[in-house]
Amino acid sequence: MLATEEQVFDVVIMGAGFAGNCQARHLLLKMPQLKIAIIDPRPIERSVKDQKVGESTVEITAMFLARELGLQDYLLENHVPKYGLSFHWPKNLAQTATTEDYYNIWVNRTPSIDSFQLNRPKLERDLLKMNQEMGATFFNGRATDIELAPNDELHTVSVKVNDSKIELKAKHLIDGAGRRFLLGKKTDNLTFDPEALCGIDTGSVWLRVKNAELKIFDDGHDFQTRGASRLYTTNHWFGHGHWLWMFPMDIENKEISIGMVHHKNVIPSQDINTLDKLKAFLKANHHVLYELIESGEIVDVHYLPRLAHISKELISPDNWYILGDAGYMFDPLYSPGLALTCMAIETVTETIRAKLANEADAEEKQRMYNEFLTQYQRRYTTLYQRHDRHLGNASVMSWRIYMENMFWFGIIVPMYAGKWFLDFRFLKPFIARADFIFFNKNGLLNDFYNQLDRVIEQGKNIGLMDYDRQDQLLWGHSASKLFDNFLANAKYEPLRCNVFAGIKGTYFFMALFYLKLRFTAFGILGVLAPSSIWRIIQILWLSFYNAIGERIYLYKTRRLASNSAVKKTRNDFKQYKYQAALQPWRS
Repeated sequence: MLATEEQVFDVVIMGAGFAGNCQARHLLLKMPQLKIAIIDPRPIERSVKDQKVGESTVEITAMFLARELGLQDYLLENHVPKYGLSFHWPKNLAQTATTEDYYNIWVNRTPSIDSFQLNRPKLERDLLKMNQEMGATFFNGRATDIELAPNDELHTVSVKVNDSKIELKAKHLIDGAGRRFLLGKKTDNLTFDPEALCGIDTGSVWLRVKNAELKIFDDGHDFQTRGASRLYTTNHWFGHGHWLWMFPMDIENKEISIGMVHHKNVIPSQDINTLDKLKAFLKANHHVLYELIESGEIVDVHYLPRLAHISKELISPDNWYILGDAGYMFDPLYSPGLALTCMAIETVTETIRAKLANEADAEEKQRMYNEFLTQYQRRYTTLYQRHDRHLGNASVMSWRIYMENMFWFGIIVPMYAGKWFLDFRFLKPFIARADFIFFNKNGLLNDFYNQLDRVIEQGKNIGLMDYDRQDQLLWGHSASKLFDNFLANAKYEPLRCNVFAGIKGTYFFMALFYLKLRFTAFGILGVLAPSSIWRIIQILWLSFYNAIGERIYLYKTRRLASNSAVKKTRNDFKQYKYQAALQPWRS
């Protein structure tokens, strides 16, 4: 019988992947005195085949890694920069040999917020070493049993490390162990039912290829028409019931990631679940990607038959928490999983800090943050509905991409930048408005998708909307527009970013966008229909309501400096006097 050793920590984290390692580092940066244990059966030196869906970052993930975890220089030195998103649809399904055979939406300028394509095994290995250097204890073993305790009592995790059995106890227990679903299975917390996921029933196959001939994708001959790299973007290739990604992960080794998400009602798992089947599919439907794979050496191949899931609870009043793939996965399009995980990590840190400090509102934070995170899951499942119908239609899907990016850049990015998602006064109305926008069958999102369904049914071409261009709506608007100058003026401290300007502006331009869609698809009668007029009034009311909120915010923060460091520098500079002299240096 193995002897059992017992150790007590403040926090036990199961899983040393992206979620677990980022959570550990965030906690240690905010509370260096914490005793943290990290459990993972994989060795620190990860296998090159330890790859998963989730390599591409977007603005929120990049800001989190750079500003919250202090990894900007590390990312620049060790990972591939990303230049936004590009989208491609075949012009002729029988001819897909080059990118010229596709209708393309290219990124037309360098993004204002740096983001990266992550080499996940390398990142996770390096983060684990950083966490150990900061004081975290790593147990290279497998969690064999979990005993959850109520209220503020200690949870217990039994861990087998080589020939030893260890019991780790902690008031706060975090599951970041991915699709092992350690707490999800323990608490019957998971939902895989497509009906609860707005019909999402998908699988995914992906691989990495090294020494690929990248000129097959882009020979650079038209570089004078570009404002940003095409190779370094996350390239999305669309077709009926599926989409694919392609981006570089390691330029020195010419290594690229190629993967596919398929809707099983269109492409059954048995038709795509092996390398040979994937290659046959690409040869017939996206020949340029097939040639890329054939030009190099395959590093690894993976197939996941059941991609999407969500959790009923992510932050428990009994002090257990679920992060990343252990709790949710929707669809890699727009890379939402990592972004949600970053926000979740910050809410978990704030909850643990408040609990350890015995703050009066600690339990309210647990409840409110859990409501925010679980609802945010549902927002994404609503956002990804009807992809099986829309993905392959270049006209319809381009309108979706434009509209969905309006929400992202106008509301979600500034909400994150200003840390508004940690503020109760903002969260309560933000959560309450979700029914009208996302969940109500007569809400804005369902209405918008219904319009697109009608376009498909009537066989209409409503044009190609480019989410990054500024010449498709009035006043130079693009879907990637930011309505506050938080980037230019480094307004990164909590509540400095004027999120209300973003919400107000987003809904105003959403009304114009809705009018444009109705006119383009259904003519002047479509615009003048009572249902259309009523929808425009509703959207403009949201803009007006948030304009009032903005005035209140601006009044309350009229004496708050945009950046406290800049304010200090300006105050210090009042004592400045020019000194026309040098200190002596010659002996």
